[in-house]
Amino acid sequence: MPMQAQHEGKIGWTVADAVDYKGFPADRSKTGGWIRAAQILGIEVCERLSTMGIAVNLVTYLVGTMHLPSATSANVVTDFMGTSFLLCLLGGFLADAFLGRYMTIAIFALVQTLMKILTERTDTVDEQGTALLAISTKLPQLHPPPCKESQTVPCKQANGFQMGILYLSLYLIALGTGGLKSSVSGFGTDQFDEKDEKEKSQMAYFFNRFVFIISTGTLTAVTVLVYIQDAVGRSTAYGICSASMFIAVLIFLSGTKRFRYKKCQGSPVVHIFQVLVAAARKRNFQFPSSVNLLYENTPEASRIHHTDQFHVLDKAAIVAEGDFEENGSGAPNPWKLCSVTRVEEVKMVVKLLPVWATTIIFWTTYAQMITFSVEQATTMDRSIGRHFEIPAGSLTVFFVGAILISLAIYDRVIMPLWKKWKGTRGFTNLQRIAIGLVLSTIGMAAAAVCEMKRLALAKEVATKTSTLPISVFLLIPQFFMVGAGEAFIYTGQLDFFITQSPKGMKTMSTGLFLTTLSLGFFVSSFLVSVVDKVTGSNDKLGWLADNINDGRLDYFYWLLAVLSFINFVVFLLCALWYKPNKTDNNQKVLQMEGLNNGCSAEEKC
Repeated sequence: MPMQAQHEGKIGWTVADAVDYKGFPADRSKTGGWIRAAQILGIEVCERLSTMGIAVNLVTYLVGTMHLPSATSANVVTDFMGTSFLLCLLGGFLADAFLGRYMTIAIFALVQTLMKILTERTDTVDEQGTALLAISTKLPQLHPPPCKESQTVPCKQANGFQMGILYLSLYLIALGTGGLKSSVSGFGTDQFDEKDEKEKSQMAYFFNRFVFIISTGTLTAVTVLVYIQDAVGRSTAYGICSASMFIAVLIFLSGTKRFRYKKCQGSPVVHIFQVLVAAARKRNFQFPSSVNLLYENTPEASRIHHTDQFHVLDKAAIVAEGDFEENGSGAPNPWKLCSVTRVEEVKMVVKLLPVWATTIIFWTTYAQMITFSVEQATTMDRSIGRHFEIPAGSLTVFFVGAILISLAIYDRVIMPLWKKWKGTRGFTNLQRIAIGLVLSTIGMAAAAVCEMKRLALAKEVATKTSTLPISVFLLIPQFFMVGAGEAFIYTGQLDFFITQSPKGMKTMSTGLFLTTLSLGFFVSSFLVSVVDKVTGSNDKLGWLADNINDGRLDYFYWLLAVLSFINFVVFLLCALWYKPNKTDNNQKVLQMEGLNNGCSAEEKC
C-alpha cells in the first residue's frame, strides 16, 4: 500500500501531454521550467546575432570588397534573408511530421557546428556556415584584389569560385536559421504546462522575455558586431558568431535529459492536400440535397459548422463507394473522403490568403532598410565628435529602436486609452496591419525625399570627396517609420494568422505568416532586377547604378511608395471582404495570451 500511494503521488507530479527523453510521462519537478527554457533561448540569441550581424552589413562588403554592382549586392542580401525565412517551412514541416522540435533544433544547429575549421594560426572557427564566411572574408584568394585610388580601370569583380564559396557559406547559414527559427519558440513553450496555473502564468512571462531576447540579439548585432566588422575585421566578428553558437549548442544539448517533449501530431499541410485531392477526385459529383448528408466523424465539441463559401471544397465530404478502407476498420481513406470539419479548416486557411498576399509588399520595403539605406549611409557623414564614426550597418539601430518604442507606446498609452474610449483592448489585428502598411508607405516617401537631397549634394561636390558633407541622421525618418510599421504589422499579422486559423493548424499558420517575409525579400530582388534592366538599357546609367551617386535611387523609392499605396487600397478591400471566424471564447483567451508582445504559444519563429 505505501508503495502504491507513492506511485499515485508520483503520477500527480507528471505533465499529462509531455514526456521525458525516455518517452515516459514527464516529471514536473525534474523537467521543464525556466532553466530549460533559458537553455533553448540561448540558441535564438546566437542565431539572431549571426543572421542580423551578417545581413545588415553584408551589402557594404559586397560592394566594397567583392566589387559587385549596387543592384546585385542588394539582391544577394535579400535572397539570403528570403531563403532563411522560406526554409522555416521546411523546418516546421520536419518538426511536425517526423522529427519533433528538439531533434529539429539539434540537427539544424549541428549543421552549423559540425566542422571545426582552422583559419589562421590560432584562429579557430566552429560554425560551418559562419566559418566559411569568416574564411572567405579572411583569405585573400577568396575575394578580388582591392581597388587603388589611382586606378583608372574598373575594379575587378569577384569570380565564380569566390562567389561560390560566399553563396555556400550564406546558404548554410540560411539552412540552419530556417531549421532553428521554426522550432525554438515552440519548444520553449513546451517546457511549461498550460493546465497548471503557476506554469501557465510563467509561460506568459516567457513570451515577454522571448521578444526581449530577440531584440537584445538584434541590437547587439547592429551595434557591437557591426562595429567589430568595420574596426577589427569581418573574420573576427564572424568567428565570434561561430564560437557563441558552438557554446549555445553545448548548453542546449546539456539539457536533453531535463527537457519536456511533445509527440508529433502530423503535418497540417498533408491534411490540406488530402482535402484538395479528395475534392478534385469528386469534382463531377452532384451535391447531396442537404449538407447534413455530408460526411462528419469529428467529435461534437471539436466540430466546425458548415459554411457557404468555397462550395467546390465541400465535394471532399461527399460519401461515395470505395471511400472506406477495406481492412475492416471502417475508417475512411483520407485521400478520398474528408469530414466537414476538415474541409472547413481548409476553407479557413483559404480565407487567410488575400490578407496574406497584401502584406508581402511591406517586407519588400523592409528589405530596403538593410540594403540601399545602408549603402546610402556609407556615402554620408557618420562622425560623432572627432574620433568616432558610426558604422553604416549600425544605422539599423534606429530601426530596432523604433520597433521597441512603438510597442511600448502601444502597450502603455494607446491600449489603455482605446479601452476607455472603445471598450476593447487596442486595435484589431487587421487595423494594426493597416497602420503598418500606411507607415511603410510614408517611410518610402521619406526615403525618396532624403535621397533627393543627398543626390543634389552629390552633384554639387562631384568627385571631390568620397564622403558627402551631409549628416547620416537624415536617414532616421525612413528607418523610424518603417520600424514603427513593423511593430504594428508583425504583431497584427501574427495575431491574425494565429487566431483566425484552425486550432490544429497553428504551426502552419505561423509558417504562412513567415512566408510573407520570405516573399517580400524575393519580390525586392525581382523588382530590383527589373528596374535595373529597364532603366539601365542602351548604355545608360539606370536608377540603380553601380555607384548610387550616379543613379536615381529616389525614383526607386517613389516607385515603392506608389506600390505600397496601391497595395494598401487592395488590403482595405480584402479586409472588408474578410469575415472573422467565430471562435469559442475560452479558446480565444488561450490563443491571445502573449500576443501583446508579438508571440503566441503556438508561434514557430
